[in-house]
Amino acid sequence: MSAAALVSIALLGAFVGLVVPSVSWRFATADARPPAFPGPRPIRRQWVDPMVATSVFVGLAVAVGDDPALPVFLAVAAVGLVLARVDLACLRLPDPLVLAAGLLACGGLTAAALLSGTAGRLLGALGGAIVAAAAHVLLALLPGSRLGFGDVKLAAVLGLPLGWLGRDALLAGLLLPHLLHGGLVLGLLAARRVRRHTLLPLGPALLVGAWLAVLLD
Repeated sequence: MSAAALVSIALLGAFVGLVVPSVSWRFATADARPPAFPGPRPIRRQWVDPMVATSVFVGLAVAVGDDPALPVFLAVAAVGLVLARVDLACLRLPDPLVLAAGLLACGGLTAAALLSGTAGRLLGALGGAIVAAAAHVLLALLPGSRLGFGDVKLAAVLGLPLGWLGRDALLAGLLLPHLLHGGLVLGLLAARRVRRHTLLPLGPALLVGAWLAVLLD
């Protein structure tokens, strides 16, 4: 990928980061924050969201490179940034946002497969969504599980681009979120920031884990 293309993607990420707070606020205010969830303090530094979004976009551009599905990864990441903010604010993954990410992934990957003549990769993407959904349904049905079906639906959506990349990326994308979330929970418990039964959002960990899986692929 050329330096000019990388700079353009970085600028696009910065723009997305500027829009994310206002979009996420519209969804977050539709739900009251559960009293048991202490939640993060509002981010007042306006440069944080653009910096995060730029890092996410540049990381994907470097990792995915000239793959015809790169625009799909960026589009899903843009919606994911909004989802992460909403989940942190009110422990919700709104269905319209998850559906939008799923439609972008399905439509975009289908177009990429047709244009590049790689129908097999589309089958891999669909298989990734099925595997991710099935694994998280099983986790959600375990006794005492706090995994919500919003998390299951998001995992299925993220399984599409991960499955497009292949088995290794999919496996990493299934494992890393739970390692990250588990480590965070243990750290917060050790610091006495939360209690044992405090509900914590899994959506951000699913998204960060999927991003890391792409970078490590």
